[in-house]
Amino acid sequence: MVDIINSFGKNAGKVWRTLDSNGPLPEDKVTKKTSLKKDDFYSAVGWLARENKICIDGGTYKLGKTNLASKIGKDAGMVWKVLDIWEDAGIKSISRLTHIDEKEIYSALGWLAREDKIDARLNKQKNLIKYQLK
Repeated sequence: MVDIINSFGKNAGKVWRTLDSNGPLPEDKVTKKTSLKKDDFYSAVGWLARENKICIDGGTYKLGKTNLASKIGKDAGMVWKVLDIWEDAGIKSISRLTHIDEKEIYSALGWLAREDKIDARLNKQKNLIKYQLK
C-alpha cells in the first residue's frame, strides 16, 4: 500500500503554508516554491478544497473559503463511482471512464483522500499507482 492519506496531507500542508506566507500565487509559482509535481499539487488542491481552505481567482490560488467544491466534489463522486465498480484503477483508466482531465482526477483523489475514502497501491512491474476504495 502507498500511504496516500499521509502524502496528500503533507502536500496540502506545503501548499497551505506557501500561500499563507506568500499570499495569492499562480499554479506555477506554488509548484516552484513547494517543489511539488503537478499531480501532487492538484491532489493538495483537492484536499484543501475539501477542507474549505483554498480558492482560485483568475488562475491565482489563495487561501479562503473555497469556490472549487462544486467542481471537485462532483468529480470526486464520479471517481468514487468508477472505483466502486472497477476495484483497482489507475489515473488513465479513471480519466478514460469519467471523461475528466487527469489534473482534475488528482484533485478529486485529494478530496477523497481527505475524506479517508481511498487507498492506493504501487504496481511495481508497471511502476503505476492503482487506486481503490477503503
